[in-house]
Amino acid sequence: MSGAVRTYPGAWHAVADFLVAAGVDTVFGLPSDDLLLLAAVRDHGLRMVLCRDQRNAAFAATGYALQSGRPAVLAVGKGPAVTNALTGLLEASCSAAPVLVLASGTAAHARGTAAFQELDQLSVVRPLVGWAERVDHPDRVPGAVERAWTAAVAGRPGPVYLELPDHLGTAPVERSLPWSAPAEVSTAFRFEQDSAAVAALRAARRPVLLVGGGARHRNADRRVERLADRTGAAVFTTASGRGTVDEAHPRFLGLSGLYLRPAAEKVWHDADLVVALGSRLEETAVFGAGVPTVLQVNIDACDLSASFPGPRVVGDVGAVVAALDEAAGGAAVEPEWGERVDAARAELDAEARTAAGPGGPPVARLLAALDRALPADRVLVQENGLTDMWSYLFPYLPGRAGAGSIVPSEQTSLGFGAAAATGVAIAAPGRRVVAFVGDGAFALTSADLVTGHRERTGVLYVVLCNGGYGWLQSQADQRGLQRDRFGFVTDAGPPPVPADPTVHRATLDPRGDAAPVLAAALAACARGRTSVLYVPVDLTDAPPGLSEVDGDFPAPRPEGGHDRTPGNGERA
Repeated sequence: MSGAVRTYPGAWHAVADFLVAAGVDTVFGLPSDDLLLLAAVRDHGLRMVLCRDQRNAAFAATGYALQSGRPAVLAVGKGPAVTNALTGLLEASCSAAPVLVLASGTAAHARGTAAFQELDQLSVVRPLVGWAERVDHPDRVPGAVERAWTAAVAGRPGPVYLELPDHLGTAPVERSLPWSAPAEVSTAFRFEQDSAAVAALRAARRPVLLVGGGARHRNADRRVERLADRTGAAVFTTASGRGTVDEAHPRFLGLSGLYLRPAAEKVWHDADLVVALGSRLEETAVFGAGVPTVLQVNIDACDLSASFPGPRVVGDVGAVVAALDEAAGGAAVEPEWGERVDAARAELDAEARTAAGPGGPPVARLLAALDRALPADRVLVQENGLTDMWSYLFPYLPGRAGAGSIVPSEQTSLGFGAAAATGVAIAAPGRRVVAFVGDGAFALTSADLVTGHRERTGVLYVVLCNGGYGWLQSQADQRGLQRDRFGFVTDAGPPPVPADPTVHRATLDPRGDAAPVLAAALAACARGRTSVLYVPVDLTDAPPGLSEVDGDFPAPRPEGGHDRTPGNGERA
């Protein structure tokens, strides 16, 4: 970066100038009511995505960061505006999404006086961000915003927080040096000759690659697929790693852990080495797994799990994969291993074809119709509840080369996917973004449908309507808890479809012909309109293996989640 030395009329103008110099063109948020930020945004030509709710804004910013691989900028006011954004910061932290949070704050001279919306925001925010600072003097603003930006992208990406108290809003800020060029982050990596990681990979006879969210934006040249071909490894992803590899690759067998299908489970449980690329190996990523040797690769040592034996490598995932590929040498894989992987893939494909056929489960048929209607480079944005978890099962809506996938983190904050879709669409102009969500999550975030309309994002929302929080209701029913006292759903069905000049709305029966309804919705999306398809479903439409209290799904689950309430997805 560069730029002439200059004086700004206030801190927000200085920050906006930095953002432009850093290549930022979009800011998400809901600013303080002094609106000084908006004046700075206007004067510097930035796009301001004004949201109706700070949590939705934080989710949208996180979606933008995950899809683009670049830092997103979130601007909020002070006090309750900051606390409203905390859930989004939790998601960004667990998702390793680089988000620069710019917040207002109580003026220095008013602190400790019970000032309007006064809050010790640094204490509240610090546990959820990698770096946090409050600037009290105008001379420190330029340096602070540069440090914040570097902290967001260096090492393990994540959210950072910069507080600009109210007294800086109109205090002149002088920048005495040109804006610094962005810090250069090395991705070079080389193994030593006696590397335990290389030795483990060379000795593996039944290897598996597990691709996590830390590999996102680290596989543009298909290094992971090349490593699979060289070593004969089967390929799985965690939920958040989906979209990193081409799911058309013949060795790809779907998602791991909680989402593992029986055909692929036969392969997973017989592996003698799991190469975990950018995964923290959370509970849902490895649920039901044995304890084989695990070769862990992560950019941050703090993200390495201590629960599995095996070598550990700290480094950029893409660079480490390239070095492993170079060092692997001749594969020691058993000849029968490739045959077993091929057989598992064929079984998965056959299962999906049967499910999508006449008489198959309605949501599986809906996903097949979506697959036929959507372009190959579509981006699927998901929640984590009950019926919508069909979309986690491979290959019911497979991701071809170039397709994208955004999912909630291990926190599975209710409404993340529904709101994140706006940021994803802004980060991926020209691509069709589909949010596959439940009605509980959609209701929580629907206030920002107007934001999507104003920004002409053209998102398609497929809203599975079971009357509320289906996951909790399914658990309550299995435990014999009466609905009249402990009801999480209603029997009202999908909401009526109003005549709406801004949002295209329709009801889609998954048991019928979805093609014409999908075609009309996608045509509206192509014109920049938001489309909402309400899909009536039953609690019995849950995907296989996820409906029992005591079965494939662990119980009791943490409280939280999409149609569960926040608390059980997976993030790598």
